Amino acid sequence: MKLIYWIPLIFFTAVIGIIIFDRKEVDADYDLFAQCLTEKGFTMYGAEWCPHCKNEKNAFGDSFKYVEYVECPDNPKECLEKGINGYPTWITGEGEKLEGERGVEKLSEKSGCKLQN
Repeated sequence: MKLIYWIPLIFFTAVIGIIIFDRKEVDADYDLFAQCLTEKGFTMYGAEWCPHCKNEKNAFGDSFKYVEYVECPDNPKECLEKGINGYPTWITGEGEKLEGERGVEKLSEKSGCKLQN
């Protein structure tokens, strides 16, 4: 095969490798961030069908598994006791309610948990 065919293949493989490597670094950074939120007592209340909840979860990627999360349709009593009026709602360790989609940047500001760059 001619060299001209190998160059695009090598370039494409390198780009895919960089994307995969870069994504793993982001996930690791959000792992620490999500763990920090949980350590500080932050809990997200939501519902699987809620598009804003999905956006919030997707912002964390695989790291969302470290976030304290309550699925309100499965736990209606807990959500009623906490006064959850809409999804998503975050409750801080101090009991403050943060209603609506926040995103990781706003959660970082509110919690003091650092986002790694």
